[in-house]
Amino acid sequence: MRRAQVYRWQIPMDAGVVLRERRLKTRDGLFVHLQQDECEGWGEISPLPGFSQESLDDAQSALVAWAREWREGAAPALPEVPSAAFGISCALAELDGTLPQEANYRAAPLCTGDPDELFALLSAMPGEKVAKIKVGLYEAVRDGMVANLLLEAIPDLRLRLDANRAWTPLKAQQFARYVNPAHRERIAFLEEPCKTRDDSRAFARETGIAIAWDESLREPDFQFVAEPGVSAVIIKPTLTGSLAKVREQVAAAHASGLTAVISSSIESSLGLTQLARIAAWLTPDTLPGLDTLNLMQTQLLRQWPESTLLCPGVEALEPVL
Repeated sequence: MRRAQVYRWQIPMDAGVVLRERRLKTRDGLFVHLQQDECEGWGEISPLPGFSQESLDDAQSALVAWAREWREGAAPALPEVPSAAFGISCALAELDGTLPQEANYRAAPLCTGDPDELFALLSAMPGEKVAKIKVGLYEAVRDGMVANLLLEAIPDLRLRLDANRAWTPLKAQQFARYVNPAHRERIAFLEEPCKTRDDSRAFARETGIAIAWDESLREPDFQFVAEPGVSAVIIKPTLTGSLAKVREQVAAAHASGLTAVISSSIESSLGLTQLARIAAWLTPDTLPGLDTLNLMQTQLLRQWPESTLLCPGVEALEPVL
């Protein structure tokens, strides 16, 4: 006997969350709950506005159509819609026990640039001290000064930076000018500093600051190859597609000598806990980028360890199917 339920949800965001020049007031998404005999599995489907190719309505249509077929006993192919394919594949992997329970809840903290605040966060972090800063939202000179201040103040810190292709080559150089060359090797990577891959490659070559590919992974001509100055790829499963595709990308990255980082697309606590399990499974030696729960005002269904946010259950969800 099979059951498939689909729920819609909405979480208020903290004020000030801006994605690609648009303010995100709520995070909206879907859950799928699959049951067969005594087993069950959950999955999250939450396209990220401004980043996902599909809308939430597109994802819902694909999800509901798949769920109707599945509960009638069929084995339908996963939808082409990336967020739906990922969420369904997670639910199926929980259902059949192939998604391991072990999780990596150590996330690189997102930093606002206050070294005192970062000191407190890192003092409680075992092992390697890694933090992440979003750059490109303000002046490039300011970003360079903040990054340099943190690297100066915390000698064993490794910084991850994310520019989301915000800079022209000139702005990227303005950033680099304010980062002491002696500190640059402690920038683990700067994600997609420029609008084009060639400009980003030139930035890495000219500054000695390693870069990482993120948006590029979702472009049809992207290939996983070793390149000078490129140290990592950022894999965001909600934007990637099925668990099988995520595994393929991780394997291709590792085969090319690149670090693969499992990263959040601002999922709910349910999605984040699943990403922590995927990170422990596929990238056990790499700190994932999952420190986005603090952007939200509540959790849903599953609690992130040590989070003090309320965590409502199924009663907080809107049934769709």
